[in-house]
Amino acid sequence: MNVKEFAERSGLSPHTIRYYESIGLLTDVTRLPNGHRCFGDRDLEWIEFVCRLKDTGMPLGEIREYASLRAAGDSTLVERKRLLEAHAARLKSEIATQRRHLRKLEDKIATYDSWIDGACPR
Repeated sequence: MNVKEFAERSGLSPHTIRYYESIGLLTDVTRLPNGHRCFGDRDLEWIEFVCRLKDTGMPLGEIREYASLRAAGDSTLVERKRLLEAHAARLKSEIATQRRHLRKLEDKIATYDSWIDGACPR
């Protein structure tokens, strides 16, 4: 698939795809004789994982580190696992914090409901 098709399927803009290639997140992209990029399903699976890491708050520098380790092969499996474990731990902590914030917001909304309904004086 060309850049336009890859962009449509990945949900990224062509500019972002080119940028990710320039910073090493997309490596070994096949080029056609005319120089145009040609992406495959493996590229799509990889970029979906990159987007998942980004969407869950992993800094781009860490994603680049992970990509570099991935490109280095199986000798980096332990290091890659550690990176993902550290990210998962941060994500769990952030989710717990967000849940606490949500409970407080829901409590405040319930307070407003009771004030609006007149069930509880201000």
